[in-house]
Amino acid sequence: MDAKEALRLDNQLCFAIYACSRAMTQLYRPWFDEIGITYPQYLVLLVLWEQDGVTVKELGELLFLDSGTLTPLLKRMETAKLVTRKRSTEDERKVFIHLAEAGKQLEAQACAIPGEMMIQRGLTDDQFTGLLADFKGLLSKLHQTLGETQNKKLELKK
Repeated sequence: MDAKEALRLDNQLCFAIYACSRAMTQLYRPWFDEIGITYPQYLVLLVLWEQDGVTVKELGELLFLDSGTLTPLLKRMETAKLVTRKRSTEDERKVFIHLAEAGKQLEAQACAIPGEMMIQRGLTDDQFTGLLADFKGLLSKLHQTLGETQNKKLELKK
């Protein structure tokens, strides 16, 4: 592909991923509206349903979110009584996030969401598994590249 062709919008992988992400979020919205949460809140709840009592730092690492994004999100979730935040007595820099009772109860309602999304996507199990593996692989490569870039920046500062 020549340089001019490479600049076409429909040849941009980043745009295809961005547009897919927006479309997926729109498909999820009716279920989230029904149970009173947002997509980022759903992601936090997914982590906590898997392992309750993670630190804000661990949550940020799992969701690839910085504390500037995560802290207001968690404050809103605490206000909505979905989670509780508790500072560690051993190390006050650590804040643990736990499911509140309302957050625990949402898990039963949310169990139907992945299956319904599978139906709406019109994907077979094999297609879904393949796409998930491809995107996880891409994400891993991107994070590896980002790590290398950050290391180079640190070396330049020395």
